[in-house]
Amino acid sequence: MTAPGVFDAAAGTYDQARRRLVPCFDDFYGTAVDLAVPPLRAAAAAGRTPRVLDLGAGTGLVSVLVGTAVPGARVTLLDGAPAMLAVAVGHLSARGIDHEIHVADLCDPLPPGPYDAVVSALAIHHLDDAGKRDLYRRVREALVPGGVFVNAEQVAGPTPALDRRYHEVWLAQIGARGSDAAEIAAARERMSHDRPAPVRAQCDWLRDLGYAEVDTVFKAWRFAVFTGTNPSA
Repeated sequence: MTAPGVFDAAAGTYDQARRRLVPCFDDFYGTAVDLAVPPLRAAAAAGRTPRVLDLGAGTGLVSVLVGTAVPGARVTLLDGAPAMLAVAVGHLSARGIDHEIHVADLCDPLPPGPYDAVVSALAIHHLDDAGKRDLYRRVREALVPGGVFVNAEQVAGPTPALDRRYHEVWLAQIGARGSDAAEIAAARERMSHDRPAPVRAQCDWLRDLGYAEVDTVFKAWRFAVFTGTNPSA
C-alpha cells in the first residue's frame, strides 16, 4: 500500500493514538506552535492576514493548534491523503479557523504563498534526503522575509547503534503508555515508509540553503523540533 493509502486507512483512529505514540506530545507540538506564532502575530499587527502552510497536514493537529493560538490566521493544508484531510476540515470548521486544503504530494509545487510560517509535523521524513533538501529550498522561497519554517519531526540517530537505541526507547515508552500489539503493528506499517535523517544533517542543509536562526529547539530521542528563518532583505 502507498504511504497516502496507509494514512487514509488510519484516518478514523489516527488522532486517538497520538499521545501514546508520541510520548513527548505536549512539549513536541507545543514547541512547534511557540516557534510559529511570533511571525504570525507580527503579520496581524502589521494589518495583514497571517498565512500558514501546513505540510503533510494529516488530520490538522498542528493547524488547529496554530489557528487557535492566532485567531484570524488563514491556514493552508497540504497532504496526499484525502481521508486525513477530511478529518482536518471537520476539526478546523468546528473551531471557525479559516482554511483551504490541497490534496498533493510533498514533491509537488507548493500552493502559492507567500507565507508567514510554514509548519510540518511527522511528515517530511517520508522523503529521501534529496527530496527533503529540495522541499526545504522551496519552503524558503515560499516564506516572506522574516518568515519561519518549523519542522516537528521524527529523526534518525547519528549512528546505527544510537538509531537502534532510539527505537528501543520508543517501544518501551509507548508500551508504558498503553499501546497494544495491534496499535504498534499499525504504527510499524506506517513507519515502513519512513526515511528519517539525523537532525544535525537537516539543520546543516537549512544553513546551506540560506536560512538564518537555524536551531534544534527540542529533542527527545527520535522526536525533534528544528527551525530556520528566511532572512529579511
